[in-house]
Amino acid sequence: MRKVFTLTLLLILILTISAQANEINIGSCIYRFNDAFMLRFRNAMTEQSDKLGAKITMADGQDDQTTQDAQIDEFISNGVNVLIVNPVDRMASQAIIDKAKAANIPVVFINREPTPEMLASYEKAYYVGAKAEESGTQSGELIATYFKTHPEADKNHDGKLQFILLKGQNGHQDMILRSKYSVEAIKNAGIEPVEIASAIANWDKLQAMNIMNAFAMSIGPENIEAVIANNDEMALGAVEALKANDYNKGDKDLYIPVVGVDANASALEAMDKGEMLGTVLNDSDNQGAAAVKLAVALANGSDINSTGYEITDGKYIWIPYQKVTRGENK
Repeated sequence: MRKVFTLTLLLILILTISAQANEINIGSCIYRFNDAFMLRFRNAMTEQSDKLGAKITMADGQDDQTTQDAQIDEFISNGVNVLIVNPVDRMASQAIIDKAKAANIPVVFINREPTPEMLASYEKAYYVGAKAEESGTQSGELIATYFKTHPEADKNHDGKLQFILLKGQNGHQDMILRSKYSVEAIKNAGIEPVEIASAIANWDKLQAMNIMNAFAMSIGPENIEAVIANNDEMALGAVEALKANDYNKGDKDLYIPVVGVDANASALEAMDKGEMLGTVLNDSDNQGAAAVKLAVALANGSDINSTGYEITDGKYIWIPYQKVTRGENK
């Protein structure tokens, strides 16, 4: 009986060691943990890793590329099977790709897109994300629809839309494309957009609140007809500043439409309260799941088309954006 028990324990031990040996180890570098969108993204990656039986370890780059570079070096030296990287500086992606290529480790970039030339330099480099121009277009369409269906939105009755633009991080492709395409969408709707002020707020609610408060004081909220923010955190900062100036608190005569991107919980709550017009869903759940599925397929040497997501140009998985509105704003 003791022999059988010993053999059983030995078999369990062998199976455990075998399972551990076959486990996929994913090293994931995130530009900054203290980011509402990336928190949801991280949760989605963790959930998908658990489903697939992979181990994922995440590192906080603390918005510092040097810190993130050291984390990538450590992941590589520890022998991870695959990297998932949300670079602090997208232009540092080539150096990251070079390191991964030298170690023959696949790398999946998320949220911050390397240039096509960078991805092309390594056959095992990929990108999972959403097309920023799509979110910009949808943000602009939300504002244009509101302006057309609410004549009172044209405060000076000149037929033009006087707006403020709150931008994300300088040089970030999402900032550039969301800003450009939101304005183009307003033009395409037959409305002349007039940018009366803009500023970089680095995706941050507090920075946006301070900037918007300064604009309200210098321009006067009565002269602002819309606020377009590159993400929800900045949109929420703008809402707080407007509320501090007695706007967007329930009085329809003291209302300025504000739009963002991400559809985070706080933005949806602000929309339900009538403080914010709308947002665009940046589907972090789907992107996080896709990134992990692709990473595991690459680590296993499996067909990347087995992820269930369409691979565009052999390098990209694109997750579509969706407009989100509430009540009479639809």
